Amino acid sequence: MEYNTTRNKLVIPEYGRHIQRMIEQTCLIEDREMRNLHAQSIVNVMGTMLPHLRDVVDFKHKLWDHLFIISNFKLDVDSPFPIPSVMTYQVKPKKLSYPTYKIRYAHYGKTVEKMIAEIRLIADGPSKQKLIVDLANFMKLLYVTWNKESLDDQLIIDQLRELSKGDLRLSDGFKLAEIREHQQGNGAPIKAQKRQIRPPARGAQKPPAGAQRKKY
Repeated sequence: MEYNTTRNKLVIPEYGRHIQRMIEQTCLIEDREMRNLHAQSIVNVMGTMLPHLRDVVDFKHKLWDHLFIISNFKLDVDSPFPIPSVMTYQVKPKKLSYPTYKIRYAHYGKTVEKMIAEIRLIADGPSKQKLIVDLANFMKLLYVTWNKESLDDQLIIDQLRELSKGDLRLSDGFKLAEIREHQQGNGAPIKAQKRQIRPPARGAQKPPAGAQRKKY
């Protein structure tokens, strides 16, 4: 009996040991034309094992790359795509820099600050004033979503003035839109709950057959 601990390690476990053995046997074939036919057949079988990836871009390219990876880059066949090498996968990708942008108020996020920057560039007028009011109402909605406490509109007005460096202003005492209690955190109304029908009390008499029920 042969145990997995004594067998070669599976390079790509998704394809199983049979595919890996087929590739190892193909590497031993001396006739190049016959080797190419075997490699093409193996790629076709590999494609049937991953049907959910058929719509992925460069699906065939990935299969041929996996073929060479499983063979430890020893398979010498004609490929319709550039043949990868060991160095292709040994070179480490460049490290992605983590964004260090500091957000003044986390509950507003970076999007609100970008919106403020765009509105500051608009020329003064009724349209800009309307955008300022809409932005203030949006900030109020975000504040209430993340801070479950009573809110004074003046706080939103002051924070808007602070984030815009004094460019976007609303008059002191300006009344923003009310955040209704029946709205969810995202502003969508909560669906009405179905009326629960209570079971009849014990000992209650059932209405006779054919009797009309009382309409409410």
